[in-house]
Amino acid sequence: MNIDIMDITPAISVRSLTRRFGNLEAVRGITFDVPRGSIFGFLGPNGAGKTTSMRMMTGMLAPTTGSIMISGLAMPEHRQALKSVIGVVPDHQNLYERLSARRHLELFAALTDTPDGRIGEVLSLLGLEGYADTPVQHLSRGWRQRVLIARGLLHRPAVFFLDEPTSALDPHSALSIRQAIRLLQQQGTTIFLTTHYMEEANSLCDRLAILNAGSIIAEGTPESIRMKYSQPVIDITLSPTDGEAESTLTLPLEGPESASQLSSLIEQGRVRRIHSREASLEEAFLRLTGSTWQPDPPSRDAQSANTAVTAPEEPA
Repeated sequence: MNIDIMDITPAISVRSLTRRFGNLEAVRGITFDVPRGSIFGFLGPNGAGKTTSMRMMTGMLAPTTGSIMISGLAMPEHRQALKSVIGVVPDHQNLYERLSARRHLELFAALTDTPDGRIGEVLSLLGLEGYADTPVQHLSRGWRQRVLIARGLLHRPAVFFLDEPTSALDPHSALSIRQAIRLLQQQGTTIFLTTHYMEEANSLCDRLAILNAGSIIAEGTPESIRMKYSQPVIDITLSPTDGEAESTLTLPLEGPESASQLSSLIEQGRVRRIHSREASLEEAFLRLTGSTWQPDPPSRDAQSANTAVTAPEEPA
């Protein structure tokens, strides 16, 4: 059987990647591979080094040491050639406020020698047809995010970098973005995703790397990380005693001590409800990072679909 070497070569291969800013070592010798056609999640608390790593992979920042290969091309040595291979959606919405989605895509199509027919394809892919000619300053944050993704996909990148694409979006907008990501994978695109939402990482990603203080501290499938660093539990709602309020006791799902304690509470007639929870990626994340991290609450703009936002930076 003939095997095409391109089918087994990782889409992204990072080796001993380091980045220093003066005395601060923001990224500390990380090594990982991203299989072709996969969705790879890059997780970590704020300040862990995720964005710095992505900026090196996308050619916006030179590594201090180490190597990066994307689709067989070295970064940053082949940065110019890689522009046609990668797409990037940054963590900030750098759009031209007065331009419509269509005008954005026409501009970038001209810059990348992309056929005009592709514009209609990405507008349809992101469900933007009805808003294609609306200036982005009048769009909600969720629709603006779709414009960013459409722009990044215009030239059919083989590898697509998404930096927190659903941050501060309402649930409907976030769902539509996740559906688009899955469709892109089905079409053969490799996705490199950073996110602060554990459920998103758990449901979308084929593999994960968890970064903390510049180092990768865990890597594997979401299930393997959940099972290794978390455990299923039961939440027991207890009847109030001596005028105290109702309370909840959490116990490991397995083990003789949990069974004995639960049996005793049942005999005392104190158990009102029992709810089981599977091992969670969030618990594993918190245990690994020692963090009290919580996802940022949706902004008022996202909650109300208000379009009043700060003018973004110009595209680089």
